[in-house]
Amino acid sequence: MTRTDLSGRLAGKVALVTAAAQGIGRATAERLADEGATVHASDLNGDGLAETDFASATQLDATDQTAVDEYVNQFDRIDVLVHAVGYVHHGNIEECPPDAWRRSMTITLDSAYIVLGACVPKMKEHGGSIITIASLASSIKGFPKRVAYGAAKGGVLGLTKAMAADYLDQKIRCNAVCPGTVASPSLEGRIAEMAKQLGSHEAATQYFLDRQPAGRLGTPEEIAALCAFLASDESSFVTGQAINVDGGISI
Repeated sequence: MTRTDLSGRLAGKVALVTAAAQGIGRATAERLADEGATVHASDLNGDGLAETDFASATQLDATDQTAVDEYVNQFDRIDVLVHAVGYVHHGNIEECPPDAWRRSMTITLDSAYIVLGACVPKMKEHGGSIITIASLASSIKGFPKRVAYGAAKGGVLGLTKAMAADYLDQKIRCNAVCPGTVASPSLEGRIAEMAKQLGSHEAATQYFLDRQPAGRLGTPEEIAALCAFLASDESSFVTGQAINVDGGISI
């Protein structure tokens, strides 16, 4: 899809996208830019942003309160925030040692608290749209071996809904996008780990496909399309929602 195919419905909006070096974050940053937004992309993986063509691309540790505050404070205005930072730990509660639990909460939930909290003051005067990338593996549905991830993403979902209620009067909308299994570099890493248990890459890939009623994985671009809608004024009556994009898993 090229720029000429798109509506420009985000023209004039300033958007921040975290975890924008790859996967859902990268696809979303590109989609918002294609629709006319001025996109400022960040990621812990600064090298992954090197080839991008956004208004700015910044290496940023979203778990570092001071670094996030300094980053956000450089912007006079923020209209859209897409927070896509997350970490997937594989294991049930017996297989999740305290350090893995804390890492999951720090990267996935604490980063949301830090980034969303930093951006809200920049939106209060004129309103805005906050979009968190939660997961179907949260309070929506339980998945095997996702105890830490599910708990952390469930926290992101709760944070999003609470903030939607707190800032409705300031016209700040907060919504969570809850993807099913999406083809991404992150998933490839999990497939590689599971292949060690199942004996082959093909068997591990099939494991993830088998839990998708639609018979295929989602794409980052499909998630990005929903984020673009939630970022636009077309979704001005939508707030406090957890929207599943899951190929039928939650049916």
